[in-house]
Amino acid sequence: MPEIHAALRARGVEIAERSVTNLLDRYDELLATSLSDTRRLRRVLAEQGRAILALDGMQPDVGHEVLWVVRECLSGEVLLARSLLSGTAEDLAFLLAEVAKAIGVPVEGVISDRQPSIRRAVERALPGVPHQLCQFHFLREAANPVYEADRHAKKELKKGVRGVRRIERTVEGRQDGKAELVLGYCAAVRSAITDDGRTPLAAPGLKLKGRLGAVADSLDRVMEKGAHPRRSRGSAT
Repeated sequence: MPEIHAALRARGVEIAERSVTNLLDRYDELLATSLSDTRRLRRVLAEQGRAILALDGMQPDVGHEVLWVVRECLSGEVLLARSLLSGTAEDLAFLLAEVAKAIGVPVEGVISDRQPSIRRAVERALPGVPHQLCQFHFLREAANPVYEADRHAKKELKKGVRGVRRIERTVEGRQDGKAELVLGYCAAVRSAITDDGRTPLAAPGLKLKGRLGAVADSLDRVMEKGAHPRRSRGSAT
C-alpha cells in the first residue's frame, strides 16, 4: 500500500494512504462482481480464439493477504482477482487451472515476473505452455549494470548539495524577498533529492542531475541580475 500511495503522490495526486486502502477494497468488490459474468468474458475471448495470461500479486504490507490478479493480455480483460494468505505453487496452480477451465479458449502463453512459485505453478497447471518474463522485469534485470552506475552517480550528486538545512537556518524568521528566495531554492533542492525515478524507465541519478542542473541554471540567472554575489555552481553548502 505505501508503494501505491507513493506512486500516486509522484503523479501529483494528493490522497491519504487510508483512502487508497478503501478504494482498493471497493475495486476488489466491484471486480469480483464483474468477473461473475463469465458469459461476457467467454464471448470476448471466443472472438480472438486464444488467451495469453499475465499473473501478478500485490501485497499492501508485510503480513497482509496478497491480491493475485490473472489478466488476459490480448483483450486486457481481468479474468480473476483473489486475495490469498500465501502464494505457494499449489495455490497459484489452482488459480491458473480455474481460469484455464473457465475461459473456453486455449492458453498459448503466460507472462509473469517468473518468481519460483509462479514458475512451478505454470508448469503444474499448464504443462507445455510457454512462460515468459514480463517486459518490465526483463528490462529491469537487463539494466542492472546501468542501474548500479546510476545509483553511484546519484550518491555523488547528493554529496554536492549537503547543508541545505544549515542554509535555511540563516534566514529563519526573516520575511524579506531575499529570504524567500533562499528558502525557495532550498525547497527545490530538497524536492530534487527526494523524488526518485523508477528504474529502468526513469533513472534516479539522471533525473536528479537534470533537476539540480535546472536549479543551478536558475541560480546563475539570478546572480547575473545581481540579486546575489556569485558563488560556485552546483554546491549548496
